[in-house]
Amino acid sequence: MPIRRFGGHRSLVSNSQPAKLSYGYTKMNISRGGYRVFSANSTTACTELAKKITERLGVELGKSVVYQESNGETRVNVKESVRGQDIFIIQTIPRDVNTAIMELLVMAYALKTSCAKNIIGVIPYFPYSKQCKMRKRGSIVCKLLASMLAKAGLTHIITMDLHQKEIQGFFTFPVDNLRASPFLIQYIQEEIPDYRNAIIVAKSPSAAKRAQSYAERLRLGLAVMHGEANHSESDMADGRQSPPLSRTTTGHTGLELPSPRHVPFPGIELPIMMAKEKPPITVVGDVGGRIAIIIDDIIDDVEDFVAAAEILKERGAYKIYIMATHGLLSADGPRLIEESAIDEVVVTNTVPHEVQKLQCPKIKTVDVSMILAEAIRRIHNGESMAYLFRNIAVDD
Repeated sequence: MPIRRFGGHRSLVSNSQPAKLSYGYTKMNISRGGYRVFSANSTTACTELAKKITERLGVELGKSVVYQESNGETRVNVKESVRGQDIFIIQTIPRDVNTAIMELLVMAYALKTSCAKNIIGVIPYFPYSKQCKMRKRGSIVCKLLASMLAKAGLTHIITMDLHQKEIQGFFTFPVDNLRASPFLIQYIQEEIPDYRNAIIVAKSPSAAKRAQSYAERLRLGLAVMHGEANHSESDMADGRQSPPLSRTTTGHTGLELPSPRHVPFPGIELPIMMAKEKPPITVVGDVGGRIAIIIDDIIDDVEDFVAAAEILKERGAYKIYIMATHGLLSADGPRLIEESAIDEVVVTNTVPHEVQKLQCPKIKTVDVSMILAEAIRRIHNGESMAYLFRNIAVDD
């Protein structure tokens, strides 16, 4: 019987029977484990996106119960086996943000203790994303939330249009930051008549890069608004004048000695810091006789958008659209939009806003469940995600 060598190992093989590698043969017969899709929301309105995603995937929504007990505690019961499977938790963020976060954490930990293979959070709108920088004596809450999700058992996150792309660095596991711009651009091309006569508007210089990406792909002009009536979050004090330079006292008129921390080192004179003064709102670019399309990632408090629309109307724009990925529309936002010069507000369904749409017919919704479902399919099958980011600019 001849001796054949496979990778340096000797084996006896009969002439009448072809050789088979045991390890290669076993690998071909191993099938990838299954996957389940769960919703961690306890409210019915927040499960609509999860149902659309599972319909596109052709699977059923996982069986689980999420509810709040009478004392306010969150309880999660998973009603089926998840051992050795890829689990995707779809969590849309309603008005009660903190409850939604707790539901996600408790469900992730329940799946971790049930021996799930991988736990992937599908969080279209990532909460606390605006608190990603140090303000005054506050904290970077977004980093705290990232640590909590990792501790609860999540191994991957799928999200959409993070407020700052650098947030991905807060996580110790992979983050896929999908983009809604292809869907919003398609809406502009198909639903806005005479969009070739439009101009893309950045509400502030910080939004100019995102707006420029839209303008270049639509082959349209770009205008930038500068100046604000109120101070933006970027101008808030960051605590560098701590402790305060002056101290007010009540009920004591005696002489006070200055604190040693307030007395500069002898011989050192620090330069005087000039205070920033923002000019009135101005528009850099010609919007006269054009359709103005304001681009942003989040529309929450709408006062700034309403003020921007009034300025654009004064400058000659005859129609004003607002395009944003996440339509939080907090407080009395729908009423202000309805009474403003804004003609239409277009947002995606990353955040449930059906109640706001009933209050304001100007609010339109673009469905992004297709790209979220495709991301789930590709991650489970181990396929590349590059296809979902084709033609996406770095600044988008």
